[in-house]
Amino acid sequence: MGSAEGPLPMSALRSSILFIDAYDSYSNNITSLLTTLLDVNVRVLPIDAPISKDDFRRELRHYEAVVCGPGPGTPGKDADVGLMRLLWELDDHDLLPVLGVCLGFQSLVLACGGNVRRLKRGLHGMIRTIQHRPKHNASHCDGDIFQHVGEFKATLYHSLCADVGQDSVRDWEAQKWNTPARHSDIVPLGWVVEDRGNAQETERILMALKHRRKPFWGLQYHPESICTESEGHKVLQNWFAQARRWNVGNRKLGTQNSSQMMARNSVKSSLHDQASLLQLDAEKGGRLWRKLAYSDATQKLWSRSIPLPEGVEAPHIAEMLGLNDGHSVVFDSANGNQPAPTTGVDVRGRFSILAADVGACLRIEYHTGDDFLTIFNGLSIGNKEIVALPPGRTVWHFLAEFHETRRSQLECNTARVPEEHAVPFLGGFVGFVTYEQGLSGIDIQLPKDRGHNRPDVCLAWIQKSLVIDHQTQVVHVQELGPNASWIVSAAQQLQNSALWRYGIQNNHNTADKAGFEVLTVIKKPDSAKYEAKVRMCQDFIAAGESYELCLTDQTRITRVREPKECDSVKRSSGQDRTERSKSHIADASKDSSWQLYRTLRSRNPAPYASYVRLGGTTLVSSSPERFLEYDRAGLCSMKPMKGTVKKCAEPGEGCATTLAEAEAILNTPKEQAENLMIVDLVRHDLHGICGAGNVTVPDLLKVEEYQTVYTMISRVQGQLPLNGVGDDGSIYSGLDVLAASLPPGSMTGAPKKRSCEILQQIEGGKERSLYSGVVGYMCVTGRGDWSVTIRSMFRWDDESTSDSDEESGTEVWHIGAGGAVTILSTAEGEREEMFVKLARPLSIFSDAN
Repeated sequence: MGSAEGPLPMSALRSSILFIDAYDSYSNNITSLLTTLLDVNVRVLPIDAPISKDDFRRELRHYEAVVCGPGPGTPGKDADVGLMRLLWELDDHDLLPVLGVCLGFQSLVLACGGNVRRLKRGLHGMIRTIQHRPKHNASHCDGDIFQHVGEFKATLYHSLCADVGQDSVRDWEAQKWNTPARHSDIVPLGWVVEDRGNAQETERILMALKHRRKPFWGLQYHPESICTESEGHKVLQNWFAQARRWNVGNRKLGTQNSSQMMARNSVKSSLHDQASLLQLDAEKGGRLWRKLAYSDATQKLWSRSIPLPEGVEAPHIAEMLGLNDGHSVVFDSANGNQPAPTTGVDVRGRFSILAADVGACLRIEYHTGDDFLTIFNGLSIGNKEIVALPPGRTVWHFLAEFHETRRSQLECNTARVPEEHAVPFLGGFVGFVTYEQGLSGIDIQLPKDRGHNRPDVCLAWIQKSLVIDHQTQVVHVQELGPNASWIVSAAQQLQNSALWRYGIQNNHNTADKAGFEVLTVIKKPDSAKYEAKVRMCQDFIAAGESYELCLTDQTRITRVREPKECDSVKRSSGQDRTERSKSHIADASKDSSWQLYRTLRSRNPAPYASYVRLGGTTLVSSSPERFLEYDRAGLCSMKPMKGTVKKCAEPGEGCATTLAEAEAILNTPKEQAENLMIVDLVRHDLHGICGAGNVTVPDLLKVEEYQTVYTMISRVQGQLPLNGVGDDGSIYSGLDVLAASLPPGSMTGAPKKRSCEILQQIEGGKERSLYSGVVGYMCVTGRGDWSVTIRSMFRWDDESTSDSDEESGTEVWHIGAGGAVTILSTAEGEREEMFVKLARPLSIFSDAN
């Protein structure tokens, strides 16, 4: 890691390569591969960098070579290629070696006089053998970067291809390595022949080329993909050797003066200029920022561990201590007490976390687009502070400052912090981040007036908590504070309860049996409209605008509570699928969200279930998908899920009865491609913070078994700089990885930014809100765990109403569901997958109580 503004590290004596970034979600993977494989420094300029032609030429003098990266769009559109086209137009005395990848390759094809057209069927996440010139073949040419390279397979991500007249060549085997007559500057170096079973569908696809006269090369395939075989890395080594040879022959050596180099080579941490924050008093909001970030930062840990009786789970403890009333946060490994599986991967969660006194905690809220934070400090009158964001600061800077002061104080005041494996959470931030906050992080503009002021970041600083270890059957009662008074009372309250002493079988429900009616109106997505949206996604993919689009839709559930029969809600008109049902609720509680959570966790126990009432919202989740986990040593792990099949007891179409059957269904090119595209995207996100060479994939395309579905997962790991400190002295943490990785790639598609822009258009600008966001915690020690909010439902208080009679009122719930659309998808299949994912959370509304 390093900063473009600061002094270059010792590694600056190495060669430098400039990377032109077309906002692809795989760019960091390429820069990492170049850095580690070629032992070079790589600096990055975006295609739309505000730089003049003259300044660009001066910038190029600092480098030995340039790589033009992949990206969405078309090579003939200036906005999509930007600075790339200036490279092909350089005068001879300004020339330097260039390698184009995917979009960069296609841009070079146009510069060489070739054409670019659509493939008959796009190839995204497809793995193919690259055919290149045989060793010692008579067709050898100068500058062939495939010399001494054996056979290898590579990943393809493209909807467009070079058109150099290859389809009209008759004697293909004899002519394929010859320069096309009409395109005399193109020398073919590699091909893929896509045989689709008939002559009309078979395509000859140019995979690599060199310019006949200039030091320009191009690769259509993606050399950086996790599924491109390492034999193919020799191609990059050959290219750089050719580039250096050309530079020596043409006396192009490049200079390295960091003060004049405009490109960057790292992502700054949220604490990169922590020292300068001490000078914020003179800036707008600075004094209040410092007061809240640094005051009351003293942390001391108190804890007590007590045995957990058989059968007692997180909801029981929440009810005994009243943690499900008012503000609540329960992170529930709802499948933690299930028997260990006899086959396949153990997907059970080990720990459940319950926050106490949530309403009295300091809470930080941020509405995306605002230039201020709102800080709530307990329940007292006048507890709210509005904190203006100083220039250049974001909500992430404040969170990082707030957390770091308390982390360092805990280390000073606590002789021994429990081991990493023992207790994952001692206190710290808990809460949620919405999908829309993630959009703002990738520079996607939201409407200035979004019609509400709901928080997109809502995190409470928890000082009292309980952690259940389902493996050892122990409850850890914990407090960050001056004494252990709450720990003693909470432990006594649990141990003195009848449930604790006599067991779960003697617990009796004492809820009010008076009862009342609930009229539920369910408005589902319309099937035909959803299928039309799938086809729209495929049109964008075929045009080269995206590789994969994670399309979603929402179901709206309106629940009207009345103490008697009611017909106050009319059937909705139009084509939307609307269902109505009545149920009898035994508990006359004004809020029934806890009952919904209880029902959902029993029907669909998941490792990342949660119940959250915070910031005017209620979330009920049975998510199986971990988004991001990081430990105190900086090891980060992400676990994208793509590819799902329904679990069933009897054999049937579109479902699986066993893990082996599910593996057979999911190990297909379509399902594997869905997962692979997100794996490469996640690698990119982690490389952006962890740096080159620090990202691995321990598990690739594995099928896991859950209560109601089988799903394909991969696991990607990244290691933050040693001791969290980068080359420029910045302190990196899991919070930086979280901020850089939102929104979750498994909910967007790739490339992320362009895909999100397209999805906003296709989904009609409807906010996803908590759905497709993340929920989780960041411990005071620096450890964190966040899940993707899928298989979930949420409601906002400002959409609900209640009468003076506590038994009356209206709740409005939202459930999101969807799937990844690829070029191989069918509209019917995607519609069916969406409804399969919707079915389980939706079912609890019909007879939850």
